[in-house]
Amino acid sequence: MSDPRTTPDPTRVSGSEAAQIARPVVDLMRRPGGPRDRQLLLGADVTVMDRTDGWAYVQAAADGYCGFVRTTEVTAPLPLTHRVIAPATHAYLDPDIKSPDRISLSHGSRVAATDRSGQFIETVHGHIPAQHVAPIDTLVADPAELAALFIGTPYLWGGNSRFGIDCSGLVQAACTACGIPCPGDSDMQERDLGDPLDPHTPLRRNDLVFWKGHVALVWDPQTLIHANAHAMAVVFEPLDSAIARIARTDGRITARRRLPA
Repeated sequence: MSDPRTTPDPTRVSGSEAAQIARPVVDLMRRPGGPRDRQLLLGADVTVMDRTDGWAYVQAAADGYCGFVRTTEVTAPLPLTHRVIAPATHAYLDPDIKSPDRISLSHGSRVAATDRSGQFIETVHGHIPAQHVAPIDTLVADPAELAALFIGTPYLWGGNSRFGIDCSGLVQAACTACGIPCPGDSDMQERDLGDPLDPHTPLRRNDLVFWKGHVALVWDPQTLIHANAHAMAVVFEPLDSAIARIARTDGRITARRRLPA
């Protein structure tokens, strides 16, 4: 059965136009002006399938998620060159840390460098510190280490950025940075991400633990890292404490999965 989150609604499709997200963080909504399902970051590739009354119906290239963004939030594609690898950064008016900052960018944002000025790359958005970016095809090897960049990030349902993130957004950010294709929601991740583990298999770093509506990444056999509404932030939490706490509200573990090496 097709999933309506990743299967375009044929009644909404009138074309197919390559585009990119033009704002630092954009809500992907299930209907125009409706609730946020996920978020898209600057430079994310999308296909615009319809434009009506100031709204664009799009499908994200990274995970296939469909939804609505404002037409002002998409632009024609640029030849992107760099990806933000710091937890967050600023784009400055000039190549000078004392100049006004124009926008803030989350980890995972993608930009097109037009030049380099000293310790900054120049983009249409402003000058970004060179140490905060890497070539766009740069990958990291350890999802858990990447997830730790988000420690302290406020919890935001449907969030996908350093300014606010949820459990599945954190897992997606960690996997994407490692070149692991990753769905957007925890139930999709439980179904499709990695391989299932027998309940008696000892957990190791970068395994995933699922509950109904929640996912956490294993930091070590005794510790999880996850974005959760209990702490309202991305935190480390002892595995046994998390299991006992979550059991009181959302039930037992529903699955454990192992990411590809």
